[in-house]
Amino acid sequence: MAPALRRVLVDAVAVRVSIVGIGIDLVDIDRVRRLFARHGLRAQRRFLTAAEAAYVNDCADPARHSAARIAAKEAVYKAMQPLPGARAIGWTDIEVIRGPEGAPAVGLHGRAAEIARSVPGLVVHLSLTHAELTAGAMAIAELPPSNS
Repeated sequence: MAPALRRVLVDAVAVRVSIVGIGIDLVDIDRVRRLFARHGLRAQRRFLTAAEAAYVNDCADPARHSAARIAAKEAVYKAMQPLPGARAIGWTDIEVIRGPEGAPAVGLHGRAAEIARSVPGLVVHLSLTHAELTAGAMAIAELPPSNS
């Protein structure tokens, strides 16, 4: 598999970017609220890492922030699908963390980390959003830019 190369201009310098995959997902917040009300900690442990659970449980509306994380995990999963073995990635193999500036970022564990290590330089970008009824995420998996 050879990812398509696209040329973009960054600060007036041509840079090649190799997009591996793109993923997007929307999650109904009330559906997550019902899921967690019905299955409690069992459901939370299935979808969230311990650090994510601690974060969302400190929020005023844990279901809203949980839904955003579930959407993020699905978006990252979809973005990584072109890579060999990606179908084996589990929910807690993908973690939403805070980047240096506080923006959401991706932490990869288990099978997802193994796959990422097999593709030197792989970077996964993440954007989250939530409104009253839904939470959404978009992920882009790419190889680092090169000037060649």
